[in-house]
Amino acid sequence: MGQPRPARNQSAWWRSAVIYQVYVRSFADGDGDGTGDLAGVRARLPYLAELGVDALWFTPWYLSPLADGGYDVADYRAIDPAFGTLAEAEKLIDEARELGIRTLVDIVPNHVSDQHPWFRAALAGGPERELFHFRPGRGEHGELPPNDWPSQFAGSAEPVWTRLPDGDWYLHLFTPEQPDLNWAHPAVRREHEEILRFWFERGVAGVRIDSAALLAKDPDLPDFVEGRDPNPYVDRDELHDVYRSWRAVADAYDGIFVGEVWLPDSERFARYLRPDELHTAFNFSFLSCPWDAVRLRVSIDETLAEHAPVGAPATWVLCNHDVTRTVTRYGRTDTGFDFTAKAFGTPTDLTLGTRRARAAALLSLALPGSVYVYQGEELGLPEVELPLDSIQDPMHFRSGGTDPGRDGCRVPLPWAAEAPYAGFGGDPWLPQPADWPAYAADRQAEDPTSMLSLYRAALHVRRTEPGFGDGPLGWLPAPEGVLAFSRTEGLLCVVNLADEPVELPEHSELLLGSGSLDADGFLPPDTAVWLRA
Repeated sequence: MGQPRPARNQSAWWRSAVIYQVYVRSFADGDGDGTGDLAGVRARLPYLAELGVDALWFTPWYLSPLADGGYDVADYRAIDPAFGTLAEAEKLIDEARELGIRTLVDIVPNHVSDQHPWFRAALAGGPERELFHFRPGRGEHGELPPNDWPSQFAGSAEPVWTRLPDGDWYLHLFTPEQPDLNWAHPAVRREHEEILRFWFERGVAGVRIDSAALLAKDPDLPDFVEGRDPNPYVDRDELHDVYRSWRAVADAYDGIFVGEVWLPDSERFARYLRPDELHTAFNFSFLSCPWDAVRLRVSIDETLAEHAPVGAPATWVLCNHDVTRTVTRYGRTDTGFDFTAKAFGTPTDLTLGTRRARAAALLSLALPGSVYVYQGEELGLPEVELPLDSIQDPMHFRSGGTDPGRDGCRVPLPWAAEAPYAGFGGDPWLPQPADWPAYAADRQAEDPTSMLSLYRAALHVRRTEPGFGDGPLGWLPAPEGVLAFSRTEGLLCVVNLADEPVELPEHSELLLGSGSLDADGFLPPDTAVWLRA
């Protein structure tokens, strides 16, 4: 299965790790039924080892009706049969570890599936109703929802309450198939701590926490008022006691947490990263930032500044399973990302976007902290605009059909150019475009100029050069539109976002470039290099 690689910084590996996000359903299909599975992942572990990643983050692989891509969990202690079995998950964790790759799983604590045993018992009128948010409606006959909270699906005007035949309503910040849990109930807290122990005991190295700032709710469930502090359901102070309890569980297993924390207030964001809470949190400022030197530098500076007071490492990510793929986003007039701005038919220059995505890869991998790479980014995959009858994402339907949804970045991966379905396996659950074989991993592996070759080279340099990963960053003087900074051990990164080639700073060695220098040795636009001073 390939050769194991010694992990760098064993005692605090997560501070500098490159973590690869696996969306199992679309990664690789081992049994030919058109759905990615654990057998497909296990078969591709040598590829991931050669790529050079330190860990794998698996989006939910649990038993689920898949009303929201697996983020509607029916049983945390069972693998969904479409993906495999618990025994197979344990084998995958062990086999990855033998190759020097750790495993992170995804926990979705805000809600469960409406098929979860607790909710089914609650619908039957059992005491489990106390584990959720059931309320009578307002209005003369209880016909109005208990409050006016907005949906967490961007662009959706649908209510977050669903009425039952008995007249009561239940809360779901996402889809009706995802009822919110009542985190004021001790049984909810106990159950999730047991879930954490269950997976840590099976060898996982960490846990990614979905919608980490949404769990706690104001017990009075008041109407939403823009700007009200505290918010009735976002970033409530009582959340921190939950995560301190979780940290005690993780510390017993030497495990780590990464939180999905979307907050505009940097001081409140940093509270989640105090030494007795979460180890890291996703950096959405950088992910959504346009391809603009000034704004990127501000995002980088603010990110490092908000992490510094609590001594936590930053995380960097360009794309994930919810976000428009990088080569597409950077090839558009608006190179930022905003859920509310997504639209069908947006003009895209993929050649330009790919050049920028290559430069952005070297930028993100040179920054202090850890980096997350979404599957297929290393292949330079573009966003796919799917036929309307193929879209399955509830975000599309809850927008009334105006939002393309998130399926365009979830199209199954191409592995072999000459194989049926580009080597994914069976007929994929989302259709692959006709040009997908051109992006196949086997074809790119033979091309030293491919996106895959660039990622492999960059991860190798990052692993072997001690100056990369966690540590200080120093900005260097640079022309307008250029980002230039130093790391330790004499390492430099220069990224040209200007319209003209620029002269490189004095250096002794060119370690890696996202593209070639011009005939005068200048750095062309939308190109990045790593140098040794």
